[in-house]
Amino acid sequence: MNITYPHTIENCIGEKLIFREVRHEADGDRVIVENFVAPGSGPPMHVHWLQDEGLTVVNGRIGYQIQGQPEQFAGEGETVVFRRGVPHRFWNAGRQTLQCTGWINPANSVVFFLSAIYAAQNKSGKAQPETFDAAYLLTRYTTEFDMVEIPRFVRNVIIPITYQLGRLLGKYKHFEGAPEPLRTSPGMAVLH
Repeated sequence: MNITYPHTIENCIGEKLIFREVRHEADGDRVIVENFVAPGSGPPMHVHWLQDEGLTVVNGRIGYQIQGQPEQFAGEGETVVFRRGVPHRFWNAGRQTLQCTGWINPANSVVFFLSAIYAAQNKSGKAQPETFDAAYLLTRYTTEFDMVEIPRFVRNVIIPITYQLGRLLGKYKHFEGAPEPLRTSPGMAVLH
């Protein structure tokens, strides 16, 4: 996948994400981001198994939560870091647009994955991405990302069936050339 930076994506629920650049570092490529989130919007509880993420508030107030912990808040100039393998969510907890700068390291396939999720949300016209695209992304990139609020039965049975049905119906032609999912190395634990 060839991407020119900066690369901007927007979804229909008030989120705009600009991938500013990719910096090559010893521990993997770091993608530098800037996001804008409408009041009340933000990603649901999710986990990236192989990446750390940091956000610094430029304008507004961010609400965030680590799974199983109480909600927390940060204001302008404060930084929130989400470690790999730790389910979390964040949202705009203010009345104005939330603006943050940040990074994701290592970048892996996150630019493709988030671009495809935003496109699937725009296709459905709501926060829940279009069903077949969501099934493709959550199945193909299961070693990298997970949406932990989806009930286990849906994740383990319904989504794989939907993915296979989508393959049979030819729903995934627009994903040709998608980056290969990362597989964990023998020494790396994945905590599904």
